[in-house]
Amino acid sequence: QVQLVESGGGLVQAGGSLRLSCAASGRTFSVYAMGWFRQAPGKEREFVAAISWRGARTLYTDAVKGRFTISRDNAKNTVYLQMNSLKPEDTAVYYCAAASGWRGSGSSYDYWGQGTQVTVSS
Repeated sequence: QVQLVESGGGLVQAGGSLRLSCAASGRTFSVYAMGWFRQAPGKEREFVAAISWRGARTLYTDAVKGRFTISRDNAKNTVYLQMNSLKPEDTAVYYCAAASGWRGSGSSYDYWGQGTQVTVSS
């Protein structure tokens, strides 16, 4: 069992920046990779970024490449999503997820956070 707690969401102006955090607890030894997903109103949940704990392997969806950066602090069991040059279309509920293997952009992650709202105003 792994618990994920997200923080850092909020309201930001277009072009601004925001950093999301996700702290993992419980059986964290079983976690191989962490990912971020988002879901906007009326849209399906979509993959944003992923990172492996051991090799720092990363993967991004094309929509955020060059603007978002995923990173992790193994000592704190925390993953971050630095979001720069935010656009109104980035507005969504952002979810942190954990997996026991490399899932990449797949949706079959094993554990999910509660979600945090990110709103980008124009």
